[in-house]
Amino acid sequence: MAEKIALVTGGTRGIGRAIAAELVTDHHVVVGGSNPERIDRTVSELGDASGFLADLTQVDSIAASFAQLQLPRVDVLVHSAGFAWVSPVTQAAPDDWQRMFSLNVFAVAELTRAALPALRESDGQVIAINSGAGFTARAGQGLYSGSKFALRALTDALREEERGRVRVTSIHPGQVDTEMQVALQRSYGNEDYDGSRYVSPQAVAKTVRLAVDNEDASMVESLTIRPVNP
Repeated sequence: MAEKIALVTGGTRGIGRAIAAELVTDHHVVVGGSNPERIDRTVSELGDASGFLADLTQVDSIAASFAQLQLPRVDVLVHSAGFAWVSPVTQAAPDDWQRMFSLNVFAVAELTRAALPALRESDGQVIAINSGAGFTARAGQGLYSGSKFALRALTDALREEERGRVRVTSIHPGQVDTEMQVALQRSYGNEDYDGSRYVSPQAVAKTVRLAVDNEDASMVESLTIRPVNP
């Protein structure tokens, strides 16, 4: 594969699936996921794609799983996989914190570390799908916002460490019309779900495209996309 390669975690549904569909027009997309059937279906639908089956919560195994891909290059690494649920801080057990941070932060750090030599070689870029919760924490969002604040710190530091070698972009969507959003709204007691009120996954994918297509001499460091009427 001489063409550019984009690895998208969480690429089988929601935002990640939309990003994979956006990038496959001019990249070979490696679809990351933990469900082999969904990966196979997504790869078949996208065409110029392959799969990356990995449980990213098992952080110690990420480097070996990435190495098994034997990718000839990595031009774009999109971190879209993530957990989101609501829990008061007083009700969150240590295992809850560990699980949330393992996927939303620790896995991002470890997969980036594994891919960094290839990203440097291709003058590539890392794109982290963060959240509006990475700027503001509300009641019940201690775990989720805590992980997204940490993710923002991680990407800010990485951007400065790799400046001039790898571009690093942090995307902060507000409420997005996904299965995850449906579950979150139900947890808030909202049974009258209207996805048209929220940002579409395709709109988030277009913001990723903006960062990917930017000229080499400049970098989109951070973008926020929110519903007009949340």
